[in-house]
Amino acid sequence: MTRRKLTSEEIDLWHRVARQAERLHPKTAMAPATLPLPKPKPTKSALPPQERFSPEIFELGAKAGSKPARHDLKPSVAGSLRSAPLQMDGKAYRKMTRGKLKPEGKLDLHGMRVDAAHPALVRFILSAHGSGKRLVLVITGKGKDRDEPGPMPVPRGVLRHQVPQWLSLPPLSQAVLQVTPAHVSHGGGGAYYVYLRRHR
Repeated sequence: MTRRKLTSEEIDLWHRVARQAERLHPKTAMAPATLPLPKPKPTKSALPPQERFSPEIFELGAKAGSKPARHDLKPSVAGSLRSAPLQMDGKAYRKMTRGKLKPEGKLDLHGMRVDAAHPALVRFILSAHGSGKRLVLVITGKGKDRDEPGPMPVPRGVLRHQVPQWLSLPPLSQAVLQVTPAHVSHGGGGAYYVYLRRHR
């Protein structure tokens, strides 16, 4: 419910009644009655009507951004290895990734279970490093597709995902300089080049 404004007659009547009434607390000062201020009138814009409102011209797809980024929960193993900082000589790295360098040793983990593959990898890398080898090839296989797809995605190829992690942890991290997916001629996505540090 909105309050209506008092008319001037009603305001005069109120002042007469207020003068004749006795104050309850005569010591408190009485605030002077003030009239409500009139609302300010809206000022007109000095701009001509054409310039006051300029709607944007709409074109189909004008505000559409670029393609949305893919939301991979975990990057691929090959992608994360390729984006890792380069630790070895750039020229040797380019030769290695093109399949021009011949591996000095090879370990085939294809078909092994995790509990047998890990100790075999540790023995192979440490013995290769101890004998002064620089480039070895570790074959993991690409893995099999899972028969029962569930609510949680299961990575294809357990060893393919585990081997780079094992190589980045002690005791192997002290011997390994660089890990990268192998060239197609040496197994492609189912194998890794492991470039070892110089034996001192």
